[in-house]
Amino acid sequence: MNDLVRQHTALSESDLEWLHLLVSEWQLLSDLSFADLVLWVPTLDGTRYVSVAQMRPNTGPTSYQDDMVGHLVPRGRRPLLDAALDEGRIVREGDPEWREEVPVRVESIPVRREGRVLGVIARNTNLLTVRTPSRLELTYLQSASDLAQMIAAGTFPFPGEAVDMDSSPRAGDGLIRLDADGIVQYASPNALSAYHRLGLAADLVGQHLGQITAELAPSRGPVDEALVKLASGYAPREAEVEGNGGVIQLRAIPLKPKGTRIGSLVLLRDVTELRRRERELITKDATIREIHHRVKNNLQTVAALLRLQARRMDSDRGREALNEAVRRVGSIAIVHETLSQNLDERVEFDEIADRVIAMVAEISPGKVTCRRNGRFGILDAEVATPLAMVLTEILQNALEHAFAPGEQGTVEVTAVRGEPRADARLLITVKDDGRGLPAGFDPQRAGNLGLQIVRTLVEGELGGTFDMQPGAERGTRVVLDIPVQPQK
Repeated sequence: MNDLVRQHTALSESDLEWLHLLVSEWQLLSDLSFADLVLWVPTLDGTRYVSVAQMRPNTGPTSYQDDMVGHLVPRGRRPLLDAALDEGRIVREGDPEWREEVPVRVESIPVRREGRVLGVIARNTNLLTVRTPSRLELTYLQSASDLAQMIAAGTFPFPGEAVDMDSSPRAGDGLIRLDADGIVQYASPNALSAYHRLGLAADLVGQHLGQITAELAPSRGPVDEALVKLASGYAPREAEVEGNGGVIQLRAIPLKPKGTRIGSLVLLRDVTELRRRERELITKDATIREIHHRVKNNLQTVAALLRLQARRMDSDRGREALNEAVRRVGSIAIVHETLSQNLDERVEFDEIADRVIAMVAEISPGKVTCRRNGRFGILDAEVATPLAMVLTEILQNALEHAFAPGEQGTVEVTAVRGEPRADARLLITVKDDGRGLPAGFDPQRAGNLGLQIVRTLVEGELGGTFDMQPGAERGTRVVLDIPVQPQK
C-alpha cells in the first residue's frame, strides 16, 4: 500500500498513516458486512482510481476471486465511486452487478479524515446465498452500518488505537451489542459461552455488562470502576478479565454513527487455554534458566576445588594440569551462565568468545595480546558448549607453546559466518606470531590431551574439520570449519 499510495496519489504521510489504521481495523467491517472491501484512492491527476488494499470476509463467500490490489480504473467507469468521493456520502443506489454468474451488491463508503475524503471503500456483497437473516446476522449488519457511517464521518478508526489483527478478538469469536446505557441488547452464542466460562449462570440480554463483568472478576477496589466503564463501552479499550478459572479478552468499540454514542460493540474471545499454555511455557523457561544457573554454580564450585588442590601440589606439572582443568571447566560454566539469562537455547557467542579469551589470557598477563575479529553470531547451545571448550584448548596451546617465557606476541581469533542458509558454516581461524610448529609435527596424530580434546569435539560433536598449519611468515594458524544453523 505504501508504494501504491506514494506512486499514484497526492496523499500525505499522515493521510497514509490514517489508511494504515483503517486497514488494521477493517476486517471487522468486512466480517460484519459479510462483504469484500476494496479501498480505492484517486490518482494524482484525479482522472483514475487505484486500488491500494483489499479484504475478504471470514463470515461469507467472497465476491472477488482475483486480487484487486494495484488495479487502475478511470473516473466514470464506476459511478458509485464518483458519487461517494464527490458528495462525501455512502452510496447504495444501483442494481446488483453480475460477476461470473454471481450477483453482487456494490456500495461505496467515503473515507474521511479531518474533513477531507481520502478515498472510497467499495463494499461488495455476494448475493448468491442470500436468505432470511437470523438475529445474529441482523445485529452484524446493523453494526456494520454504524461503523460505515463512522468511517464516512471520519470518526472511525479511532486515532492512536492501533489494533493487532492477529491478537485482537474478531466478530466470530464473540460479539455483544450494548445500548447507550451499557445494557446488553444481543449476545452471540460464543460470547455467552465465554461469560459462562467466567461463572455466569444467567442470560446476558437485559443485563448491565459492566456491572456483570465486575462481579465475575475477583478483583476489588478502583480496578472495578475502570472495568465497569470498559465493559460498558464508553471508550475504545481492550482488557482481559479473569475469573472462575477462565480468561476472556474484551475489546469495546463505541458506536457514534451520527456523532452521539448510541451504544457499543464488545468483541470478546475466550483465551483461557491460550493463557494456560503461556503460563506453562513461562514456567518451563524459568525452570530451564534455573537449571543452567545451578549448573554454572556447580561448575564454578568444581573449578574452585581444583584451584585449591592445585595450590597444594608440589609438582609443577601436576599444578599446571589442574589449572588447565580449571580453565576447561570455566569455559563450560561461561556458556551455562549465558544460557541462564536467555529465553531459548541459543546464545550470542561473541560475548562467550571474549570471556574465554580473557580467561585464557590470564596465563600470560601483559606479554601476549589476544584479540578477536569478526562475529560468531548466535549459536545453539549444543554448538556453543563444545566450541567454547575447543577455543579454550586452542588458545591455551598457543599461549603455552608458541611463545617463550616473557616473550611478547599476538594471538588473533577470526570468525567468519557463512550465508544464512541451511548449509551455513562458521570458519574460525586462530593465528599466532610465535615460534611455529616443530619439524614433522602432525596435528591429526599429536598425542597431547588438548589436541585430542579439540579433534574429538570438532569432528565428533560439531561435525566439522580441524587443521593446524604454519603461518604465512611465522607462527601457527589453526583453522576450524563447522556447520551451524542459520541465524534467525
